Amino acid sequence: MTRDLTGKRVILTGASGGIGRATAAALAVAGCRVALASRSRDTLDALVRELPAAEYVVVPTDITNADDRRRLVETAVTAFGGLDILVNNAGIGSWGHFATSTEDIARRVMETNFFGPVELTRVALPHLENGVQPCVVNVTSMCGRKGMPAWPEYSASKFALVGMSEAWRGEFARFGVDTLTVVPGMTDSGFDKNWIRVDGKADLRFTDGLKPEEVAAGIVAAIRANKTETVLGSEARRLLRFNRYFPRLTNWLIARKVKKLYAAGTPS
Repeated sequence: MTRDLTGKRVILTGASGGIGRATAAALAVAGCRVALASRSRDTLDALVRELPAAEYVVVPTDITNADDRRRLVETAVTAFGGLDILVNNAGIGSWGHFATSTEDIARRVMETNFFGPVELTRVALPHLENGVQPCVVNVTSMCGRKGMPAWPEYSASKFALVGMSEAWRGEFARFGVDTLTVVPGMTDSGFDKNWIRVDGKADLRFTDGLKPEEVAAGIVAAIRANKTETVLGSEARRLLRFNRYFPRLTNWLIARKVKKLYAAGTPS
């Protein structure tokens, strides 16, 4: 199936960030009508002034809040007369090792990256069932296919969302609702400016990663092609392919690198 995006009614969470902002623009250019969700109304209002001309509705939303989730769906459905596409993009990160982390950090990451999109989808599903070529798009991470050191909570939350996506794929088929998973590699999106903690050790070169516009183009292409799972970025494709065929070697190489980083005298 090729999905025609002209006039499609979309909810996009995490719309004010790097990938979200670029995806909002890409959806608008594709002819979609977009409900933009993020925490700050001022940021969303400023975003609309910068985006390509299209039909938007701005809905300040804390994805972890049940009332906000209901209001987001109700506002979008009222404004557009229905709902065709839900893009679960909102997320937070925590860069630091499990041994020095806390229960609070784990719960905060899971609330935003897993429970938030899951419960938003629960609210949106009855409307998606009546949509045109409807789908749910979960923007995850290569950490959702290969858990990485210093990203324990983030990896777990994205693994959980990938697993839920796979379960939904079988369940939602009877409603005619497709479930798509997008798995980006490292992206130069400014995501690192909003981490809960920043005391992990690694040489993270986000400036060498994907640009938000590349990820946005991949998301829109996946929706058009109705592609079940899309891995974005050569780094992510190489890592996940290598891990598929050589999992023990992959784990050994990663563990060796972490040991070196935490050796006595190694700078952060």
